[in-house]
Amino acid sequence: MGDQILKFGTSGLLYRSNKLMYDRGTDSLWRQFKGDPVIGRLADSGMQLEVLPMTLTTWEQWLLEHPDTTVLDFHTGVYPASSYPPEYDTFSAYYDYRAQPDTMFPVWQRSNVFPPKMQVLGLEAGKQSKAYALHVLQQTPLLHDSLGEKELVIVTREGTTGSRAYLRQDVKFASMEPGNTGESTVLIDVEGSRWRLAEDAIINEADPAVRLERLPGRVAYWFGWYAFNPDTLIYIPE
Repeated sequence: MGDQILKFGTSGLLYRSNKLMYDRGTDSLWRQFKGDPVIGRLADSGMQLEVLPMTLTTWEQWLLEHPDTTVLDFHTGVYPASSYPPEYDTFSAYYDYRAQPDTMFPVWQRSNVFPPKMQVLGLEAGKQSKAYALHVLQQTPLLHDSLGEKELVIVTREGTTGSRAYLRQDVKFASMEPGNTGESTVLIDVEGSRWRLAEDAIINEADPAVRLERLPGRVAYWFGWYAFNPDTLIYIPE
């Protein structure tokens, strides 16, 4: 933050059933979901961590497009590799919690529009937020929508569980082609122009200076997204 380097740890405390971090410099507590300090010396300081775009995908798909990627080793020196079984493994951390239909602790601000543990992609633009059910996105590879005054396209590739949202301006896409090894997915707009799907933008092949920037988003349980965004809009398929 500015010239200050913050190192975070897990406090073991929850707020609205969501993790509170602490920074090791001041021991202030930070809301993981919003990225701001809420208790301690930095509370009410106006500090806000930047939310970066995230991608929930498979190792196979990621390696196809990023063959030179580096990997965090399971052998961290902190926990043994056996501490990192896949989420579907009954011995994985929080397996029992993920399998439960409700939260482990009470969350007072709730909505029954979706089941509490249903996963959504949450997006924010300005002061508006919107939730998209992941199972709906998986059925709609190219979803055109708007949020506030922003025109969006949400891209979901076949066989993956993750979606990426981009500010599409006035561009409308018609189809999608998978890339080869080391190449990204290609989107084709209604006028026939080809665009490359990158992690930070959709890039026009004919003129790489023309870019449609990525919009940060997060995948969350519905109860968590709603608890921190009670005024959220909800995408309902036509």
